[in-house]
Amino acid sequence: MSSLDQALRAALHNRQALLEELHGQGSDCYRLFHGSQEGAGGLTLDRYGPQLLVQSFHRPLEREQLLSLAEQCREWLEQPLLLVYNDRSGGNSRIDRSDPVYRAEEAALADLVGHEWGLKYRVRGRHPGQDPLLFLDLRNARGWVKAHCAGQSVLNLFAYTCGVGLAAAAGGAREVVNLDFAEGNLAVGRENGALNPELPAMQFVQSDYFPAIRQLAGLPIAQRRGQKLPNYPRLAPRQFDLVFLDPPAWAKSAFGTVDLLRDYQSLLKPAILATADDGVLVCCNNLAKVALADWREQVLRCASKLGRPVRDCQVLSPAADFPSQDGQPPLKTLILRF
Repeated sequence: MSSLDQALRAALHNRQALLEELHGQGSDCYRLFHGSQEGAGGLTLDRYGPQLLVQSFHRPLEREQLLSLAEQCREWLEQPLLLVYNDRSGGNSRIDRSDPVYRAEEAALADLVGHEWGLKYRVRGRHPGQDPLLFLDLRNARGWVKAHCAGQSVLNLFAYTCGVGLAAAAGGAREVVNLDFAEGNLAVGRENGALNPELPAMQFVQSDYFPAIRQLAGLPIAQRRGQKLPNYPRLAPRQFDLVFLDPPAWAKSAFGTVDLLRDYQSLLKPAILATADDGVLVCCNNLAKVALADWREQVLRCASKLGRPVRDCQVLSPAADFPSQDGQPPLKTLILRF
């Protein structure tokens, strides 16, 4: 048995109790192998319902390695998982889908359904973007929202495919607003809503973050001298009982720059102002190079300077399928109560 096979076997063994728990709560979407922490940097194996998604980020797998890993997962889970392999080690991996190592079956690339916390989510092994349609390390945060939002108004910022919004709808929120710049992301969010027809309807707002959140917060929208801003939806100032802020590491638009390393405050300040008194703001930072203690101090200081001191701050860590040897996982989530 190769060292990679041994590493996967150990990872599966370490997850045995967690997988039993997840299956019991109606979840079949989780990480089976977190290579950076389990012996193979740049390699991940994720289950999304009937699909096994293998991704390599540093170097491509050999075909026999890939098939051996897939068979080991199938045997361990006793499931005939459909294999999809995405090699993302090349600079053009976003557009190069030539599959020189392994060509997935048509059934594996079809529209599939995965489950988390008893909810149905759209699964696609390949789509116009690179990332999976559901970020698995945010599962605990979605579960927290589902358990704590009954009767509340919820604003889901950088909503992506609206997984947090769906969890809020399932948790009994009286209103759920999903905001994202990309219509393609929101289209998947609408699919997720349609897969769960028993839930109340969610709202979807396609907009750049900065004009949307600044309007909601009652702040002016800055305009560079001599430059005309693109059109954007007009929104009335208002506050929400629960605001969820999960920005990407970096993005730039005509309205501003998202930069989690150098300027988290420009994202955080208007989100705080859009959170109601006695409300909750759940905020995330996925940069590995940012230490939790430093970021937490920055967040609390920002809230205090705004005159909205935090009454309680809770750290929410990813589940055990995202192990961290030093106890500092890249994804950091804070639950702030005002």
